[in-house]
Amino acid sequence: MKIIKNILCVLFGLLFINAGLDKIFHYMPVPPMDMDMQKVFQAFATIKWLMPLVAIIELLGGLLFILPKTRTLGALVIFPILIGIFTHNMIFYSQVGLIIWAVLFIIWLWVIFENWNKYKKLME
Repeated sequence: MKIIKNILCVLFGLLFINAGLDKIFHYMPVPPMDMDMQKVFQAFATIKWLMPLVAIIELLGGLLFILPKTRTLGALVIFPILIGIFTHNMIFYSQVGLIIWAVLFIIWLWVIFENWNKYKKLME
């Protein structure tokens, strides 16, 4: 079971590393968007620091999530990105990626529950 978790966590981390790198180097094709989504992305583009910040958080969170010793911190770092993906894409615009998001969220929850004692110390 530990091997499966490690493989899933590496894939999880690589997915976020890829997303962060794409925000910097723009190498993946952008799917067609409706006018509302185009307006949202144009608004994001006016905030010059936003996408680089998201990219850095995705890269850092992905790297931390891959390594077993830093996975608990990686789960905390990546949490706002997961919530952002859910609220932006799933609730307001498109439910296309809901299955992928659900798989990512389940992997994230697995890591959180396995390390709950470490997080409890933060709450004391």
